[in-house]
Amino acid sequence: MRTNRVRTTALAATALVAALSLTACGGNEGTKSAGPAPAATTESTAPQTPQTSETTAPPAEAPAGTASTPAQGKHAGGNGDQGTHSGTETATQASSTARTTCTTANTTVTVAKVTRPINHLLLTLKNTGSGLCDAYYAPHLGFDGAQSVFPILKDSKPQAVVTLAPGEEAYAGIGLSGEPGQGKLYKSKNLSVFFAKKNGSTYDTPAKLKLPAETYWDDNGFVTYWQSDRANALMY
Repeated sequence: MRTNRVRTTALAATALVAALSLTACGGNEGTKSAGPAPAATTESTAPQTPQTSETTAPPAEAPAGTASTPAQGKHAGGNGDQGTHSGTETATQASSTARTTCTTANTTVTVAKVTRPINHLLLTLKNTGSGLCDAYYAPHLGFDGAQSVFPILKDSKPQAVVTLAPGEEAYAGIGLSGEPGQGKLYKSKNLSVFFAKKNGSTYDTPAKLKLPAETYWDDNGFVTYWQSDRANALMY
């Protein structure tokens, strides 16, 4: 009976040792299974190191950008010669777009007879200069043999001064006479066209034109203001 109790006790002790051994082994395996996780994390983050270096690589090109900045500054005027050249170009562009008064120096004037309306001539002013010119007021006309300036038709005044770009034209209509029989007719061969200044006075040097053959006029005639449209110049 005692022998059985001893054997039972021994078996129980053996079972306990085995259980403890299994528990110990299970603990070690749990530690080992948890171990690879940091290793996996290390492997997943390792490839990011080259990506980070590639992202920051472009700043290494900064010296090239720095070198180009002084070059641009020098081109803009850091160098004395280049700065002067740039200033000259600017002045040239400004002068080419500067507005002046239309005169004999920057225009040409022609005169022609028109079929309608009857007893009318048409003056055509063309800008031959390199910049804008303003045709102020009306042309002041002098027929050869005339004692006074030809009358200006006030009702033909446009809403704004006519400005001509290079190559553009302005027009003025000349009504040679009033109603038939109302005035003495004069025959002329030459016409002087004086240009008006901004203040209303005229330049001393006129454009001198040959009139169409058989041109007659009287004191009841008129000349219009400069117009931007040919039809407007001949509507009076």
